[in-house]
Amino acid sequence: MADKIAFKLNDRPVEFEGDGNRLLLWVLRTDLGLTGAKYGCGEGHCGACTVLVDGVASRACITKVKSVSGKTVTTIEGLAKNGKLHPLQQAFMDLDGMQCGFCTPGMILNALSLLTENPAPTEKDIIAGMNDNLCRCGAHLRIVRAIQQAAGEMGGKG
Repeated sequence: MADKIAFKLNDRPVEFEGDGNRLLLWVLRTDLGLTGAKYGCGEGHCGACTVLVDGVASRACITKVKSVSGKTVTTIEGLAKNGKLHPLQQAFMDLDGMQCGFCTPGMILNALSLLTENPAPTEKDIIAGMNDNLCRCGAHLRIVRAIQQAAGEMGGKG
């Protein structure tokens, strides 16, 4: 028998009917057509699949879809509002906080979770908070600067 899982996705109610043990990453990408969360390591280590579940950074590649029942899931596709980029998205663009872009959605969502928890992080806080999101291109310094810029623009509003 199929499970019926209802949750909010990018400010819209969604109902998934299927195996509740399927991984959230594949439900998002395959069933719901949202490809911002990427498959990287498949073990929750690299951060390419990061989404927010009730505002907290979560690895979609190891999260069963049934675990988000009744919760709010935000993907990179849900950050821009009314055609305006989220301050983190804009800062990543302004400061070239990406190169190939593969890790960028996960970086931005992890950074948003960090800024929600700590609206005024130090450089050391940002480095520690972003340590588990991997970037092979070497954009690390630009990523830190982008998060600092966004933190200032967001004024502690997460």
